[in-house]
Order: sequence, then C-alpha cells, then structure tokens
Amino acid sequence: QVQLAESGGGLVRPGGSLRLSCAASGRTFSTLVMGWFRQAPGKEREFVGSISGSGSNIRYADSVNGRFTISRDNAKNTVYLLMNSLKPEDTAVYYCAADSSSWSGYYYGMDYWGKGTLVTVSS
Repeated sequence: QVQLAESGGGLVRPGGSLRLSCAASGRTFSTLVMGWFRQAPGKEREFVGSISGSGSNIRYADSVNGRFTISRDNAKNTVYLLMNSLKPEDTAVYYCAADSSSWSGYYYGMDYWGKGTLVTVSS
C-alpha cells in the first residue's frame, strides 16, 4: 500500500502561482510513477500530468502545458506541482496519485490516491 498526502492548496488570484506538494510513504518512492489529477465542481476528474520514477519523463495535459511544472525529490519521497499563470478554470480539487507500473505518459487513473487539496482561483 502507498499513502499519499497533498498539501499547499488555497485561494489565489488569477495570474498567481501556487505549489502543491505530495508526500508518499509505504513503498520505495523512486519505483512509483506519480501523477496529478484534478476535479472541478460538476465535472469529471481529469489528468494534469505525470512523472516517471527517475523524473526523466514528464507528460502534461494540453490545458496546463507551459504553465504547470511537475517535479519530484526522491530523497524526500515528495512530488510537486508548481502552478503558474493560474486561471479561474484551474479551480478544482487536486489529487496526487501513484502507479506501480512503468511510465506511460497519459493516465486515466492510477493505483493509489491522496485525499485531495482544494485550489481556488478567484479575484
């Protein structure tokens, strides 16, 4: 089992930045593909991005590419999501997820999930 705990959500103004963190435990972190997903009110959950165990492969959804950056620190068992140029449509609950299979880029779902952290973009 893998336990995931997100932090860093909050209220930010349009154009602002926010960094989310996700701490993992329960398995060797560097063997896990990590991902970020989000679910806006009234909408289905959507893929934001994923990063391979080594950090050498990263994939983003088109909607966030160029504005969001995923990174990981395997020594700290933590994955990050840096969000820049935030828009009101980025408002959502953001979920950290982990997968034990080989990195494949785009994901519809993963094996393990955090409880989520709310990001609200509003003036």
